Amino acid sequence: MSIQAVLFDLDGTLADTAPDLAYALNETLKARGHQPLPFEAIRPVVSHGGIAMIRLGFDIGPGDADYDAVREQFLNIYLHNIARHTTLFAGMNELLAELESRAIKWGVVTNKPGWLTDPLMAALGLTPRAAAIVSGDTCAKSKPHPEPMYHACNLVGVAAEHCVYVGDAERDIAAGRAANMRTLAATFGYLLPDDDPHSWQADALIDHPQQVLDYLEKWT
Repeated sequence: MSIQAVLFDLDGTLADTAPDLAYALNETLKARGHQPLPFEAIRPVVSHGGIAMIRLGFDIGPGDADYDAVREQFLNIYLHNIARHTTLFAGMNELLAELESRAIKWGVVTNKPGWLTDPLMAALGLTPRAAAIVSGDTCAKSKPHPEPMYHACNLVGVAAEHCVYVGDAERDIAAGRAANMRTLAATFGYLLPDDDPHSWQADALIDHPQQVLDYLEKWT
């Protein structure tokens, strides 16, 4: 098997977005008369999206009385602070450069909505480099459904069996497996205390972005 493309989850895999998402959550909490939360409590929840973060901060979810107003305020603060402290994970930029030097295409498949994904990718200078950017609302279905994975394959022009998907959540690995991709679980991402990446059935676990290259060589 030759690997011709590498696809990444965004939050907690490609980029360390937790500082800015934590800032947005804490600013929302303070604006509504609550105490801010420690960063260490917020970071593991980031990969599970806005619903999980709002539930952490306010103990409410979709359908609760204040949920829509809190969500709007939280996401608006985040949008206007989307790349204050967000960076690529250590070693990720070097990995992307090496993929590009080998003419291996790379892209992003995230459940983050496009109106947040697009400005973040632009702020990080990644938009012209990515062969595919698939957001949570690009397709009718989002991860763990394989539809966005197949859409990314179409964009990069590579069959799914020649792609690797790298993610830090169980749904990432489930989506990649459902699309018949190789999968790598990124343990440097945002794992909850009770997460067990070994049970996700990824092809391998990695604790640093550069380890992607080891598996590309193994699978070529």
